[in-house]
Amino acid sequence: MLIARKIHTLVAMTTARISGTVWAALAIVYLVWGSTYLGIRIAVETLPPFLSAGARFVVAGILLAALLAWRHGPGVLKVTRAQLASAAVVGLLLLLGGNGLVVLAETSVPSGLAALLVAVMPAWVVVLRTVFGERPGPFAYAGVVLGLAGLAVLSLPGLSGDVHIGGVLTVIVATLMWSAGSFSSSRVPMPRNPFTASAYEMVAGGIGCALVGLVRGEQHGLDLAAVSTRSWTALVYLVVFGSLVAFTAYAWLLQSAPISLVATYAYVNPVVAVLLGWLILDEELTWPIALGGAVVVAGVWLIVRAERRTAPAEPAEPDPLPLHDGQTTSRPSGPTV
Repeated sequence: MLIARKIHTLVAMTTARISGTVWAALAIVYLVWGSTYLGIRIAVETLPPFLSAGARFVVAGILLAALLAWRHGPGVLKVTRAQLASAAVVGLLLLLGGNGLVVLAETSVPSGLAALLVAVMPAWVVVLRTVFGERPGPFAYAGVVLGLAGLAVLSLPGLSGDVHIGGVLTVIVATLMWSAGSFSSSRVPMPRNPFTASAYEMVAGGIGCALVGLVRGEQHGLDLAAVSTRSWTALVYLVVFGSLVAFTAYAWLLQSAPISLVATYAYVNPVVAVLLGWLILDEELTWPIALGGAVVVAGVWLIVRAERRTAPAEPAEPDPLPLHDGQTTSRPSGPTV
């Protein structure tokens, strides 16, 4: 209820100065990033996890690079060797270690539960920041405590229904990899344009996923004729909407809306994922999942609030045409799949 009241207050304060386009872009971020867990779950019904993830990110990365070159010229893709190496390492951490393991886990873990487990990722980032000498503040630490408490409720055998504990542990490892990638991305030389960085990250992460899939022998059991239409549709959806449309909407929002409003996606998306899994896939929604999820979301809210309190002041006039050559934007404050 507290989070609902905070969101309601925030919406009431900003409605008068927020355009319909901003609300539409925010809805895209909420729904698309909230639905990617559902898309992954459907894709892996008949597609191998790592090979499908590899195909998704390689295709998305190439498409994004092509769009950038068409929009701004091939010069936008020029980076130094150090920037390319950093983008590749971050891409492997985020997309192979993070997303790839989530895709693997969703062969045995419901999509809604996976989303709630992944939502703990900002707490690990706070822990990493503390280890490296930063002091995020009391709200962030309170968020870590709540996030880990919710994680315990979601992970304990028997509390969240008939869930494969190996899959749960795989998601937890994925959040650690995601946290390492997110933490390191702001501390290594990355391409200035975030779209350029994302394109290289996607290609590197996609190649990494594909190689792991080949090592696992996923190609031996792959019969393309046996792949269902809904799995193909889910994969296309993940490429076009999950990896391209939603990130573009997010980047535009960063320059066109208050960051305090944009940051709400970090605790709205897990709720969307749980509801979609329950409505479309008939996933079980037990009271421990609801309780643990609520505690996790509350923890994420506290961490996001702490980040907002230390963030620079929001610009009064947004730029309607974001991300020309040389412009930059920040990464999502929470995980995206």
